[in-house]
Order: sequence, then structure tokens, then C-alpha cells
Amino acid sequence: MSNLTLTGILKVKKSESIVNDKFKKLEFVVTDTASQYPQHVSLQLTQDRTSLLDNVNEGDKITVSFNLRGREWTSPQGEVKYFNTLEAWKIEVVEKGAGTTSQPNSEFDEYTSKASVKPDHISSPIDDTLPF
Repeated sequence: MSNLTLTGILKVKKSESIVNDKFKKLEFVVTDTASQYPQHVSLQLTQDRTSLLDNVNEGDKITVSFNLRGREWTSPQGEVKYFNTLEAWKIEVVEKGAGTTSQPNSEFDEYTSKASVKPDHISSPIDDTLPF
């Protein structure tokens, strides 16, 4: 399958890894928020395409064109397993992020960011005139 696309926010950009002298890859995660439940999709770039993320930062909104790859592997014990890979071949920046990463800097930051979230249905301050 080819010519599949995904648009979302770059959540994680890992470092390039050299698997062996003939193969290198870079894994990354894109968060698709198009549905009610956000999907965190893991993709990879291989060989000379690892440079496609050089000027892309976590938090940027991107469109990724990718191919779905599948392969069969037989373990030394004779067990057959199947693996899927989403192999990106084109990345376009739709909108630059605010310059912040999607990960909190510390446990304190994570706690305070969660504590300061205000539900959408609360639109007015609490009435302090109540007797209790």
C-alpha cells in the first residue's frame, strides 16, 4: 500500500539509530487529533530520508506521506510472527508549533499543567458568597 497520509502534531522525534553498516532509521510519533480519541502513531524514516525531520520540531503540525510495509519472520523455534511498519517518505510542515516540546520538563511541571486544566463547561468563577 502506498500514498497514505496522516496529518497531526509531531509528539516525539527520536535520535537517528544506526542498525548496521547498511541500514539507519529515525523513529517518530505523530498525534492525530481528528477524532474524539487522539491516536499516537509511530512511524519511521530510513536511510537518506532520516534528514526529512531535520528542520521539524516537536509541536509542529505536519503531514506525513508513508507506505504500509508488512513482513514475516520465523523465530529459531519455528514460530512465525508478522510485523508492520509505517515508512515515511515525505514530510510537510503545515504549521510551526509554539516552540515548546510536548513533554513536561519535570514531574512538577506535569503536575501543575494537569492541575491548571479547566474543563470547557466551566465558564464563570466560583461564587464566594455561599455560606459554606
